[in-house]
Amino acid sequence: MLSTSRFRLVVASFTILCACKSPTAEEAITPTYTAGQEIKMDKNILLDKIKGGWAGQVIGCTYGGPTEFRFNGTMIGDEVPIPWDGDQMLWWYENVPGLYDDVYMDLTFVDIFEKHGIDAPDSLHALAFAKAEYQLWHANQAARYNILQGMMPPASGYWKNNPHADDIDFQIEADFAGLMSPGMINAAATVGDRIGHIMNYGDGVYGGVYVAGMYALAFIHNDVEYVVEEALKAVPMESEFHQCIADVIRWHRQYPDDWKQTWFEVQKKWSNDKGCPDGVFKAFNIDAKINAAYIVIGLLYGNGDYGKTIDISTRCGLDSDCNPANAAGILGTMIGYSQIPDYWKQGLDKVEDMDFKYTTMSLNKVYQIGMDHALQMVERNGGKVEGDEVTILYQVPETRPLEVAFEGLYPIKRGNIFKNLGVDNPEVKFAAEGKGLVITGYAGKDAGLPDAELLLDVYVDNQVVERVKMPTGFQNRKHEVFWNYDLTEGAHEVKLVLIHIPKGYSIHVQEYITYSAVQPPKRTY
Repeated sequence: MLSTSRFRLVVASFTILCACKSPTAEEAITPTYTAGQEIKMDKNILLDKIKGGWAGQVIGCTYGGPTEFRFNGTMIGDEVPIPWDGDQMLWWYENVPGLYDDVYMDLTFVDIFEKHGIDAPDSLHALAFAKAEYQLWHANQAARYNILQGMMPPASGYWKNNPHADDIDFQIEADFAGLMSPGMINAAATVGDRIGHIMNYGDGVYGGVYVAGMYALAFIHNDVEYVVEEALKAVPMESEFHQCIADVIRWHRQYPDDWKQTWFEVQKKWSNDKGCPDGVFKAFNIDAKINAAYIVIGLLYGNGDYGKTIDISTRCGLDSDCNPANAAGILGTMIGYSQIPDYWKQGLDKVEDMDFKYTTMSLNKVYQIGMDHALQMVERNGGKVEGDEVTILYQVPETRPLEVAFEGLYPIKRGNIFKNLGVDNPEVKFAAEGKGLVITGYAGKDAGLPDAELLLDVYVDNQVVERVKMPTGFQNRKHEVFWNYDLTEGAHEVKLVLIHIPKGYSIHVQEYITYSAVQPPKRTY
Protein backbone atom coordinates (compact mmCIF):
# COMPACT_ATOMS: atom_id res chain seq x y z
CA MET A 1 0.00 0.00 0.00
CA LEU A 2 1.26 3.49 -0.86
CA SER A 3 1.64 6.02 1.94
CA THR A 4 -0.50 9.15 1.66
CA SER A 5 2.48 11.30 0.67
CA ARG A 6 3.67 8.73 -1.86
CA PHE A 7 0.16 8.47 -3.34
CA ARG A 8 -0.08 12.26 -3.72
CA LEU A 9 3.30 12.29 -5.49
CA VAL A 10 2.17 9.64 -7.97
CA VAL A 11 -1.10 11.50 -8.64
CA ALA A 12 0.77 14.79 -9.08
CA SER A 13 3.24 13.19 -11.50
CA PHE A 14 0.38 11.68 -13.52
CA THR A 15 -1.41 15.03 -13.55
CA ILE A 16 1.70 16.83 -14.79
CA LEU A 17 2.07 14.29 -17.58
CA CYS A 18 -1.56 14.68 -18.65
CA ALA A 19 -1.53 18.45 -18.37
CA CYS A 20 1.70 18.94 -20.29
CA LYS A 21 1.16 16.63 -23.24
CA SER A 22 0.27 18.27 -26.56
CA PRO A 23 -3.11 16.66 -27.28
CA THR A 24 -4.29 15.61 -30.70
CA ALA A 25 -7.95 16.06 -31.57
CA GLU A 26 -8.61 12.44 -30.65
CA GLU A 27 -6.75 12.68 -27.33
CA ALA A 28 -8.15 16.02 -26.15
CA ILE A 29 -10.16 15.82 -22.98
CA THR A 30 -12.87 18.39 -22.40
CA PRO A 31 -14.35 17.94 -18.93
CA THR A 32 -17.45 19.91 -18.11
CA TYR A 33 -17.00 22.05 -15.03
CA THR A 34 -19.71 23.96 -13.25
CA ALA A 35 -19.35 27.44 -11.83
CA GLY A 36 -17.56 27.32 -8.50
CA GLN A 37 -16.42 23.71 -8.89
CA GLU A 38 -13.17 23.03 -7.07
CA ILE A 39 -10.19 22.14 -9.25
CA LYS A 40 -7.04 21.10 -7.44
CA MET A 41 -3.63 21.69 -8.97
CA ASP A 42 -0.12 21.11 -7.70
CA LYS A 43 1.89 24.33 -7.38
CA ASN A 44 4.60 22.88 -9.61
CA ILE A 45 2.07 22.35 -12.40
CA LEU A 46 0.71 25.87 -11.99
CA LEU A 47 4.21 27.37 -12.16
CA ASP A 48 5.08 25.23 -15.18
CA LYS A 49 2.05 26.55 -17.02
CA ILE A 50 2.76 30.18 -16.08
CA LYS A 51 6.31 29.77 -17.33
CA GLY A 52 4.98 28.19 -20.52
CA GLY A 53 2.78 31.21 -21.13
CA TRP A 54 5.46 33.85 -20.65
CA ALA A 55 8.16 31.91 -22.51
CA GLY A 56 5.71 31.16 -25.31
CA GLN A 57 5.16 34.86 -25.93
CA VAL A 58 8.88 35.41 -26.40
CA ILE A 59 9.27 32.38 -28.65
CA GLY A 60 6.33 33.32 -30.90
CA CYS A 61 7.28 36.99 -31.02
CA THR A 62 10.86 36.16 -31.97
CA TYR A 63 9.84 33.75 -34.72
CA GLY A 64 7.51 36.29 -36.31
CA GLY A 65 9.84 39.25 -35.89
CA PRO A 66 11.43 39.17 -39.38
CA THR A 67 8.01 39.28 -41.11
CA GLU A 68 6.10 41.80 -38.98
CA PHE A 69 3.83 43.89 -41.25
CA ARG A 70 5.88 42.94 -44.30
CA PHE A 71 3.03 40.83 -45.66
CA ASN A 72 -0.10 42.97 -45.61
CA GLY A 73 -3.17 41.58 -47.32
CA THR A 74 -1.30 38.43 -48.26
CA MET A 75 -0.21 35.28 -46.49
CA ILE A 76 3.46 34.36 -46.16
CA GLY A 77 4.09 31.59 -48.66
CA ASP A 78 5.53 28.23 -47.70
CA GLU A 79 8.56 29.01 -49.83
CA VAL A 80 9.49 32.02 -47.67
CA PRO A 81 12.12 30.91 -45.13
CA ILE A 82 11.71 32.07 -41.52
CA PRO A 83 14.91 31.48 -39.55
CA TRP A 84 15.01 29.67 -36.22
CA ASP A 85 18.09 28.65 -34.25
CA GLY A 86 19.68 28.98 -30.83
CA ASP A 87 20.81 32.57 -31.43
CA GLN A 88 17.57 34.14 -32.67
CA MET A 89 16.22 35.31 -29.30
CA LEU A 90 19.55 36.69 -28.11
CA TRP A 91 20.03 38.60 -31.38
CA TRP A 92 16.64 40.31 -31.10
CA TYR A 93 17.12 41.04 -27.39
CA GLU A 94 20.44 42.74 -28.08
CA ASN A 95 19.77 44.40 -31.43
CA VAL A 96 16.02 45.09 -31.71
CA PRO A 97 14.65 44.94 -28.16
CA GLY A 98 11.61 46.94 -29.26
CA LEU A 99 10.34 43.77 -30.94
CA TYR A 100 9.15 42.64 -27.52
CA ASP A 101 6.78 45.57 -27.00
CA ASP A 102 3.92 43.14 -26.47
CA VAL A 103 5.88 41.66 -23.54
CA TYR A 104 7.29 44.75 -21.86
CA MET A 105 3.90 46.44 -22.23
CA ASP A 106 2.41 43.53 -20.24
CA LEU A 107 5.12 44.03 -17.67
CA THR A 108 4.14 47.67 -17.12
CA PHE A 109 0.86 46.47 -15.65
CA VAL A 110 2.45 43.49 -13.88
CA ASP A 111 4.87 45.92 -12.21
CA ILE A 112 2.03 48.13 -10.94
CA PHE A 113 0.27 45.09 -9.48
CA GLU A 114 3.53 44.02 -7.87
CA LYS A 115 4.23 47.43 -6.33
CA HIS A 116 0.71 48.47 -5.38
CA GLY A 117 -1.24 45.22 -5.05
CA ILE A 118 -3.75 43.54 -7.33
CA ASP A 119 -6.33 46.19 -6.46
CA ALA A 120 -4.10 48.98 -7.81
CA PRO A 121 -6.35 51.69 -9.32
CA ASP A 122 -6.58 52.14 -13.07
CA SER A 123 -5.06 55.60 -12.77
CA LEU A 124 -1.72 54.14 -11.63
CA HIS A 125 -1.65 51.76 -14.59
CA ALA A 126 -2.56 54.59 -16.97
CA LEU A 127 0.10 56.98 -15.69
CA ALA A 128 2.82 54.31 -15.66
CA PHE A 129 1.94 53.43 -19.25
CA ALA A 130 1.78 57.06 -20.39
CA LYS A 131 5.06 58.10 -18.77
CA ALA A 132 7.09 55.02 -19.73
CA GLU A 133 10.24 55.49 -21.84
CA TYR A 134 9.22 53.13 -24.62
CA GLN A 135 7.80 54.31 -27.93
CA LEU A 136 4.15 53.65 -28.75
CA TRP A 137 1.91 53.62 -31.78
CA HIS A 138 -1.79 53.50 -32.70
CA ALA A 139 -4.28 53.13 -29.82
CA ASN A 140 -1.49 53.11 -27.25
CA GLN A 141 0.03 56.38 -28.44
CA ALA A 142 -3.36 58.05 -28.87
CA ALA A 143 -4.18 57.07 -25.29
CA ARG A 144 -0.77 58.23 -24.04
CA TYR A 145 -1.39 61.66 -25.59
CA ASN A 146 -4.84 61.81 -24.02
CA ILE A 147 -3.54 60.88 -20.58
CA LEU A 148 -0.66 63.36 -20.75
CA GLN A 149 -3.21 66.02 -21.69
CA GLY A 150 -5.26 65.14 -18.61
CA MET A 151 -7.83 62.75 -20.12
CA MET A 152 -7.85 59.59 -17.97
CA PRO A 153 -9.41 56.18 -18.71
CA PRO A 154 -11.91 55.12 -19.80
CA ALA A 155 -12.20 58.35 -21.77
CA SER A 156 -8.62 57.93 -23.06
CA GLY A 157 -9.62 54.82 -25.01
CA TYR A 158 -13.13 55.85 -26.04
CA TRP A 159 -13.51 55.88 -29.82
CA LYS A 160 -14.55 59.51 -30.13
CA ASN A 161 -11.32 60.42 -28.34
CA ASN A 162 -9.17 57.72 -29.91
CA PRO A 163 -9.44 56.88 -33.65
CA HIS A 164 -7.53 53.62 -32.97
CA ALA A 165 -10.05 52.27 -30.46
CA ASP A 166 -10.57 49.01 -32.40
CA ASP A 167 -6.85 48.42 -32.98
CA ILE A 168 -4.85 45.46 -31.71
CA ASP A 169 -3.03 47.27 -28.90
CA PHE A 170 -4.61 45.78 -25.80
CA GLN A 171 -4.99 42.40 -27.49
CA ILE A 172 -1.20 42.01 -27.66
CA GLU A 173 -0.79 43.19 -24.06
CA ALA A 174 -3.52 41.18 -22.34
CA ASP A 175 -1.60 37.93 -21.73
CA PHE A 176 -0.82 38.93 -18.14
CA ALA A 177 -4.53 39.14 -17.27
CA GLY A 178 -5.08 35.51 -18.20
CA LEU A 179 -1.83 34.27 -16.71
CA MET A 180 -2.77 35.72 -13.33
CA SER A 181 -6.26 34.16 -13.47
CA PRO A 182 -5.88 30.36 -13.85
CA GLY A 183 -9.24 28.77 -14.59
CA MET A 184 -10.98 32.06 -13.75
CA ILE A 185 -12.07 33.56 -17.04
CA ASN A 186 -14.29 36.21 -15.47
CA ALA A 187 -11.48 37.41 -13.21
CA ALA A 188 -9.28 37.68 -16.30
CA ALA A 189 -12.02 39.59 -18.15
CA THR A 190 -12.49 42.00 -15.25
CA VAL A 191 -8.79 42.84 -15.19
CA GLY A 192 -8.78 43.07 -18.97
CA ASP A 193 -11.82 45.29 -19.05
CA ARG A 194 -10.18 47.75 -16.64
CA ILE A 195 -6.78 47.92 -18.31
CA GLY A 196 -8.11 47.60 -21.85
CA HIS A 197 -10.15 50.77 -21.60
CA ILE A 198 -6.99 52.77 -21.03
CA MET A 199 -6.26 52.54 -24.76
CA ASN A 200 -9.16 50.77 -26.47
CA TYR A 201 -12.93 50.45 -26.68
CA GLY A 202 -15.37 47.90 -28.11
CA ASP A 203 -13.68 45.33 -30.33
CA GLY A 204 -10.28 46.60 -29.20
CA VAL A 205 -11.11 45.70 -25.61
CA TYR A 206 -12.80 42.45 -26.61
CA GLY A 207 -9.60 41.31 -28.31
CA GLY A 208 -7.76 41.54 -25.00
CA VAL A 209 -10.61 39.99 -23.02
CA TYR A 210 -10.70 37.08 -25.49
CA VAL A 211 -6.96 36.45 -25.43
CA ALA A 212 -6.88 36.65 -21.63
CA GLY A 213 -9.83 34.28 -21.50
CA MET A 214 -8.08 31.69 -23.64
CA TYR A 215 -5.07 31.85 -21.31
CA ALA A 216 -7.28 31.40 -18.24
CA LEU A 217 -9.02 28.37 -19.73
CA ALA A 218 -5.75 26.87 -21.01
CA PHE A 219 -4.71 26.23 -17.39
CA ILE A 220 -7.60 23.80 -17.00
CA HIS A 221 -8.46 22.40 -20.43
CA ASN A 222 -6.20 20.64 -22.92
CA ASP A 223 -8.59 20.82 -25.88
CA VAL A 224 -7.57 23.77 -28.06
CA GLU A 225 -10.86 23.89 -29.95
CA TYR A 226 -12.83 23.97 -26.72
CA VAL A 227 -10.70 26.80 -25.31
CA VAL A 228 -11.12 28.85 -28.51
CA GLU A 229 -14.91 28.45 -28.45
CA GLU A 230 -15.48 28.73 -24.70
CA ALA A 231 -13.47 31.94 -24.34
CA LEU A 232 -15.55 33.57 -27.08
CA LYS A 233 -18.59 33.39 -24.78
CA ALA A 234 -17.12 36.33 -22.87
CA VAL A 235 -17.55 38.53 -25.97
CA PRO A 236 -21.07 39.72 -26.90
CA MET A 237 -22.46 37.97 -29.98
CA GLU A 238 -23.61 41.28 -31.47
CA SER A 239 -20.03 42.53 -31.77
CA GLU A 240 -18.09 42.22 -35.00
CA PHE A 241 -15.24 40.70 -33.01
CA HIS A 242 -17.42 37.77 -31.93
CA GLN A 243 -18.83 37.36 -35.43
CA CYS A 244 -15.37 37.29 -37.00
CA ILE A 245 -14.00 34.62 -34.63
CA ALA A 246 -17.23 32.60 -34.91
CA ASP A 247 -16.69 32.63 -38.68
CA VAL A 248 -13.16 31.28 -38.24
CA ILE A 249 -14.47 28.45 -36.06
CA ARG A 250 -17.16 27.66 -38.65
CA TRP A 251 -14.73 27.74 -41.56
CA HIS A 252 -12.32 25.51 -39.66
CA ARG A 253 -15.08 22.91 -39.46
CA GLN A 254 -15.85 23.38 -43.14
CA TYR A 255 -12.20 23.21 -44.25
CA PRO A 256 -10.54 21.22 -41.44
CA ASP A 257 -7.40 20.41 -43.42
CA ASP A 258 -6.85 23.71 -45.26
CA TRP A 259 -5.93 26.73 -43.16
CA LYS A 260 -5.27 28.74 -46.30
CA GLN A 261 -8.89 28.42 -47.42
CA THR A 262 -10.02 29.75 -44.05
CA TRP A 263 -7.48 32.57 -44.39
CA PHE A 264 -9.03 33.48 -47.76
CA GLU A 265 -12.52 33.47 -46.27
CA VAL A 266 -11.35 35.79 -43.48
CA GLN A 267 -9.71 38.06 -46.03
CA LYS A 268 -12.83 38.29 -48.17
CA LYS A 269 -15.17 39.16 -45.31
CA TRP A 270 -13.13 40.86 -42.58
CA SER A 271 -10.15 42.63 -44.19
CA ASN A 272 -11.69 46.12 -44.29
CA ASP A 273 -10.50 48.49 -41.57
CA LYS A 274 -13.03 51.08 -40.51
CA GLY A 275 -11.31 53.02 -37.77
CA CYS A 276 -7.52 53.08 -37.85
CA PRO A 277 -6.51 56.04 -40.05
CA ASP A 278 -3.41 54.15 -41.18
CA GLY A 279 -5.46 51.22 -42.46
CA VAL A 280 -8.65 52.65 -44.00
CA PHE A 281 -8.67 51.76 -47.72
CA LYS A 282 -5.18 50.24 -47.41
CA ALA A 283 -3.71 46.74 -47.18
CA PHE A 284 -2.23 47.58 -43.77
CA ASN A 285 -4.59 46.34 -41.06
CA ILE A 286 -3.96 46.46 -37.33
CA ASP A 287 -7.60 45.92 -36.39
CA ALA A 288 -8.03 43.58 -33.42
CA LYS A 289 -10.51 41.14 -34.92
CA ILE A 290 -8.65 40.13 -38.10
CA ASN A 291 -5.39 39.69 -36.20
CA ALA A 292 -7.25 37.69 -33.55
CA ALA A 293 -8.56 35.56 -36.40
CA TYR A 294 -4.95 34.75 -37.28
CA ILE A 295 -4.26 33.73 -33.67
CA VAL A 296 -7.23 31.38 -33.80
CA ILE A 297 -6.30 29.98 -37.23
CA GLY A 298 -2.90 29.08 -35.78
CA LEU A 299 -4.41 27.45 -32.70
CA LEU A 300 -7.11 25.49 -34.52
CA TYR A 301 -5.05 24.27 -37.44
CA GLY A 302 -1.98 23.72 -35.26
CA ASN A 303 -4.11 21.19 -33.36
CA GLY A 304 -1.80 21.10 -30.35
CA ASP A 305 1.42 20.93 -32.40
CA TYR A 306 3.60 23.74 -31.03
CA GLY A 307 5.68 24.47 -34.12
CA LYS A 308 2.76 24.17 -36.50
CA THR A 309 0.69 26.56 -34.37
CA ILE A 310 3.40 29.23 -34.39
CA ASP A 311 4.20 28.85 -38.06
CA ILE A 312 0.61 29.04 -39.29
CA SER A 313 -0.22 32.05 -37.10
CA THR A 314 2.90 33.79 -38.42
CA ARG A 315 2.22 32.95 -42.06
CA CYS A 316 -1.22 34.55 -41.89
CA GLY A 317 0.68 37.86 -42.17
CA LEU A 318 -0.08 41.37 -40.87
CA ASP A 319 1.04 41.64 -37.22
CA SER A 320 2.97 38.43 -37.61
CA ASP A 321 5.02 38.68 -34.43
CA CYS A 322 2.25 39.58 -31.98
CA ASN A 323 -0.23 36.99 -33.31
CA PRO A 324 2.09 33.98 -32.93
CA ALA A 325 3.21 35.38 -29.57
CA ASN A 326 -0.38 35.13 -28.31
CA ALA A 327 -0.89 31.71 -29.91
CA ALA A 328 2.39 30.31 -28.56
CA GLY A 329 1.69 31.75 -25.11
CA ILE A 330 -1.78 30.22 -24.92
CA LEU A 331 -0.56 26.81 -26.10
CA GLY A 332 2.50 27.12 -23.85
CA THR A 333 0.16 27.62 -20.91
CA MET A 334 -1.85 24.58 -21.90
CA ILE A 335 1.07 22.17 -22.21
CA GLY A 336 3.47 23.82 -19.75
CA TYR A 337 7.02 25.05 -20.10
CA SER A 338 8.46 21.58 -19.55
CA GLN A 339 6.65 20.23 -22.61
CA ILE A 340 7.49 23.00 -25.08
CA PRO A 341 9.65 21.15 -27.63
CA ASP A 342 13.39 21.64 -27.17
CA TYR A 343 13.65 22.88 -30.75
CA TRP A 344 11.50 25.88 -29.87
CA LYS A 345 13.20 26.51 -26.52
CA GLN A 346 16.68 26.58 -28.03
CA GLY A 347 18.35 29.83 -27.05
CA LEU A 348 15.79 30.63 -24.36
CA ASP A 349 18.35 29.99 -21.62
CA LYS A 350 20.51 32.78 -23.09
CA VAL A 351 17.86 35.44 -22.45
CA GLU A 352 15.84 34.30 -19.43
CA ASP A 353 18.00 36.31 -17.01
CA MET A 354 18.10 39.42 -19.25
CA ASP A 355 15.75 42.23 -18.27
CA PHE A 356 13.42 43.33 -21.03
CA LYS A 357 14.30 46.81 -22.23
CA TYR A 358 12.54 49.59 -20.28
CA THR A 359 11.93 47.20 -17.37
CA THR A 360 13.69 45.66 -14.40
CA MET A 361 12.10 42.28 -15.15
CA SER A 362 13.47 39.23 -16.89
CA LEU A 363 11.60 36.07 -17.80
CA ASN A 364 12.98 34.31 -14.73
CA LYS A 365 11.73 37.16 -12.53
CA VAL A 366 8.28 37.33 -14.10
CA TYR A 367 7.82 33.59 -13.82
CA GLN A 368 7.83 33.94 -10.02
CA ILE A 369 6.01 37.29 -9.93
CA GLY A 370 3.34 35.82 -12.18
CA MET A 371 3.02 32.84 -9.87
CA ASP A 372 2.60 35.12 -6.85
CA HIS A 373 -0.11 37.14 -8.58
CA ALA A 374 -1.92 33.98 -9.69
CA LEU A 375 -1.99 32.64 -6.13
CA GLN A 376 -3.36 35.95 -4.87
CA MET A 377 -6.07 35.92 -7.54
CA VAL A 378 -7.00 32.33 -6.68
CA GLU A 379 -7.57 33.30 -3.05
CA ARG A 380 -9.30 36.55 -4.01
CA ASN A 381 -11.79 34.53 -6.06
CA GLY A 382 -12.68 32.03 -3.34
CA GLY A 383 -9.96 29.44 -3.88
CA LYS A 384 -7.33 28.20 -1.45
CA VAL A 385 -3.57 27.77 -1.33
CA GLU A 386 -2.55 25.06 1.15
CA GLY A 387 1.02 23.81 1.13
CA ASP A 388 1.82 22.54 -2.37
CA GLU A 389 -1.82 22.36 -3.43
CA VAL A 390 -3.88 25.09 -5.08
CA THR A 391 -7.66 24.87 -5.15
CA ILE A 392 -9.21 26.94 -7.94
CA LEU A 393 -12.92 27.74 -8.08
CA TYR A 394 -13.74 27.33 -11.75
CA GLN A 395 -15.54 30.14 -13.57
CA VAL A 396 -17.82 29.76 -16.58
CA PRO A 397 -17.74 32.73 -18.97
CA GLU A 398 -19.94 35.73 -18.37
CA THR A 399 -20.54 37.94 -21.40
CA ARG A 400 -19.21 41.50 -21.25
CA PRO A 401 -21.55 44.42 -22.06
CA LEU A 402 -21.83 45.43 -25.72
CA GLU A 403 -19.71 48.34 -26.94
CA VAL A 404 -19.56 49.41 -30.58
CA ALA A 405 -17.06 51.93 -31.91
CA PHE A 406 -17.65 53.96 -35.08
CA GLU A 407 -21.30 52.87 -35.02
CA GLY A 408 -23.30 54.19 -37.96
CA LEU A 409 -20.21 55.54 -39.72
CA TYR A 410 -18.77 54.38 -43.04
CA PRO A 411 -15.49 55.57 -44.57
CA ILE A 412 -16.15 57.02 -48.01
CA LYS A 413 -12.98 58.79 -49.14
CA ARG A 414 -9.26 59.05 -48.52
CA GLY A 415 -7.87 62.30 -49.91
CA ASN A 416 -4.44 63.92 -50.21
CA ILE A 417 -3.35 67.19 -48.59
CA PHE A 418 0.44 66.88 -48.13
CA LYS A 419 1.20 70.43 -47.03
CA ASN A 420 3.92 71.49 -44.61
CA LEU A 421 2.59 74.32 -42.47
CA GLY A 422 5.20 76.72 -41.10
CA VAL A 423 6.11 80.41 -40.75
CA ASP A 424 5.85 81.03 -44.49
CA ASN A 425 2.81 78.80 -45.07
CA PRO A 426 0.63 78.98 -41.95
CA GLU A 427 -2.67 77.60 -43.25
CA VAL A 428 -4.32 75.16 -45.62
CA LYS A 429 -7.91 74.78 -46.84
CA PHE A 430 -9.75 71.88 -48.42
CA ALA A 431 -13.29 70.66 -48.99
CA ALA A 432 -14.65 67.53 -47.36
CA GLU A 433 -18.04 65.87 -47.39
CA GLY A 434 -19.59 63.61 -44.78
CA LYS A 435 -20.35 63.28 -41.08
CA GLY A 436 -16.88 62.34 -39.84
CA LEU A 437 -13.39 63.60 -40.62
CA VAL A 438 -9.88 62.49 -39.70
CA ILE A 439 -6.76 64.43 -40.70
CA THR A 440 -3.41 62.66 -40.50
CA GLY A 441 -0.02 64.27 -39.94
CA TYR A 442 2.59 65.17 -37.35
CA ALA A 443 4.63 68.04 -35.88
CA GLY A 444 8.29 68.42 -36.83
CA LYS A 445 11.32 70.64 -36.30
CA ASP A 446 14.73 71.35 -37.77
CA ALA A 447 17.66 69.41 -36.37
CA GLY A 448 19.17 70.96 -33.26
CA LEU A 449 16.04 72.75 -32.13
CA PRO A 450 14.42 71.77 -28.83
CA ASP A 451 11.08 70.00 -28.79
CA ALA A 452 8.05 72.23 -28.55
CA GLU A 453 4.27 72.03 -28.44
CA LEU A 454 2.82 73.65 -31.55
CA LEU A 455 -0.72 75.04 -31.74
CA LEU A 456 -3.14 74.70 -34.61
CA ASP A 457 -6.72 75.95 -34.97
CA VAL A 458 -9.11 73.76 -36.94
CA TYR A 459 -12.02 75.53 -38.64
CA VAL A 460 -15.03 73.75 -40.06
CA ASP A 461 -17.38 76.00 -42.04
CA ASN A 462 -15.63 79.12 -40.68
CA GLN A 463 -16.06 78.06 -37.06
CA VAL A 464 -13.15 77.07 -34.81
CA VAL A 465 -13.99 73.55 -33.61
CA GLU A 466 -10.71 72.74 -31.85
CA ARG A 467 -7.38 74.25 -30.87
CA VAL A 468 -5.00 71.32 -31.32
CA LYS A 469 -1.78 70.83 -29.37
CA MET A 470 0.89 69.12 -31.49
CA PRO A 471 4.09 68.14 -29.60
CA THR A 472 7.17 67.63 -31.77
CA GLY A 473 8.57 64.93 -29.47
CA PHE A 474 7.94 61.39 -30.67
CA GLN A 475 7.17 60.08 -27.19
CA ASN A 476 4.30 62.48 -26.51
CA ARG A 477 3.18 63.19 -30.09
CA LYS A 478 -0.43 63.40 -31.24
CA HIS A 479 -1.00 60.41 -33.52
CA GLU A 480 -3.36 62.32 -35.84
CA VAL A 481 -3.80 66.04 -36.32
CA PHE A 482 -7.58 66.10 -35.93
CA TRP A 483 -10.72 63.99 -35.90
CA ASN A 484 -14.41 64.61 -35.39
CA TYR A 485 -17.17 62.05 -35.92
CA ASP A 486 -20.08 64.34 -35.04
CA LEU A 487 -20.22 66.79 -37.94
CA THR A 488 -23.46 67.54 -39.73
CA GLU A 489 -23.79 65.21 -42.73
CA GLY A 490 -22.94 67.16 -45.89
CA ALA A 491 -20.31 69.36 -47.54
CA HIS A 492 -17.80 71.24 -45.37
CA GLU A 493 -14.97 73.70 -45.83
CA VAL A 494 -12.03 72.81 -43.58
CA LYS A 495 -9.18 75.17 -42.72
CA LEU A 496 -6.10 74.58 -40.57
CA VAL A 497 -4.30 77.65 -39.21
CA LEU A 498 -1.03 77.64 -37.25
CA ILE A 499 -0.83 79.77 -34.10
CA HIS A 500 2.44 81.56 -33.22
CA ILE A 501 4.73 78.98 -34.77
CA PRO A 502 8.48 79.65 -34.36
CA LYS A 503 10.83 79.48 -37.32
CA GLY A 504 12.22 76.00 -37.92
CA TYR A 505 9.05 74.24 -36.73
CA SER A 506 6.27 72.83 -38.88
CA ILE A 507 3.22 70.63 -38.97
CA HIS A 508 3.12 68.11 -41.78
CA VAL A 509 -0.50 67.66 -42.83
CA GLN A 510 -0.80 64.53 -44.93
CA GLU A 511 -4.21 63.02 -45.74
CA TYR A 512 -7.86 63.18 -44.78
CA ILE A 513 -10.47 60.47 -44.39
CA THR A 514 -14.17 61.22 -44.51
CA TYR A 515 -17.05 59.19 -43.07
CA SER A 516 -20.75 59.19 -43.87
CA ALA A 517 -23.78 57.98 -41.96
CA VAL A 518 -25.01 56.55 -45.27
CA GLN A 519 -23.49 53.20 -46.18
CA PRO A 520 -22.18 53.29 -49.76
CA PRO A 521 -23.52 50.58 -52.10
CA LYS A 522 -21.35 47.51 -52.51
CA ARG A 523 -20.01 46.72 -55.94
CA THR A 524 -21.60 43.76 -57.67
CA TYR A 525 -20.34 42.06 -60.80
